[in-house]
Amino acid sequence: MANNGELREFLRTRRARVRPEDVGIETGGRRRVPGLRREEVAMLAGVSVDYYSRLEQGRRRLQPSDQVLDALARALRLADVERLYLHNLVRSTVATPAPEAPPLPPLDEGMRLMLDSLPTPAMVVDARGDVHAMNRMGRALLVGLEPMPSTSSSHLRWLFLDPSARELLVEWEMIARVSVGVLREAAGRHPRDPRLHSLVGELSVTSAEFRGWWAEHEVEVRCRGTKRFRHPVVGELVTHVEALRLQDGERWLYAYAVEPGSPSAQALRLLGTWAATQDAEQNGGTVTDEAPTAPVTPLEADTRP
Repeated sequence: MANNGELREFLRTRRARVRPEDVGIETGGRRRVPGLRREEVAMLAGVSVDYYSRLEQGRRRLQPSDQVLDALARALRLADVERLYLHNLVRSTVATPAPEAPPLPPLDEGMRLMLDSLPTPAMVVDARGDVHAMNRMGRALLVGLEPMPSTSSSHLRWLFLDPSARELLVEWEMIARVSVGVLREAAGRHPRDPRLHSLVGELSVTSAEFRGWWAEHEVEVRCRGTKRFRHPVVGELVTHVEALRLQDGERWLYAYAVEPGSPSAQALRLLGTWAATQDAEQNGGTVTDEAPTAPVTPLEADTRP
């Protein structure tokens, strides 16, 4: 994953998506390429055509200032996360290679205590999408995903390679696309992370969808907002997801909440009963509450004796 190649493709794909009329450029007749031409980007950014052309080619000797990069970001109508990604790409191209970052330390006991005490599904994920910890409700909701050191601890591998993820996530494609963009943002900040490069290579070979979306060079922030689930045990749930960055700057806490009094809240309570029963059975304990063994809607749950 050569840095200059990443810079070249990012700039090329960004200018291809900007329509000339959106930036006040009148066009006459048919254009041979989609989006803006190189000379048009250079004009809008206030740099020479030669300079921009060499930058788009990923020339390593160029060292554009932050002001020039910000001008290019405005010309290409980049979102904030894309502007920061552009800065990271250029820095990694011209800077002396940095040593590989050390592994993240284990989560401290306070973080694990808080995670386990949350009544809603929650997990801690790093920049590569590796799951460092999950609470019981998180494991129950995200069927097939497990915390490290399990071999099923990669959120990206789970999304693209585990069929249960496609069945569980109602808007699977949207979530998968955003996750690819989040991984690309991480790749811009960690251009020499061998495990990240290995993950991209593996998914590019094994998933045509990942390969195609990775080639689009979209950059995204952490996915938050509404997510809909079709759970194999409790049926439909609508949750609100928040992603909170931890103090180390490289891990995020994801927490899933439901609207109080809603059918999803009823389904989540049912999921909690099922999760407790599963844990008790695995630990050889006595189960006192009935847990569902087949898909049950919240309405059905209300009519149980």
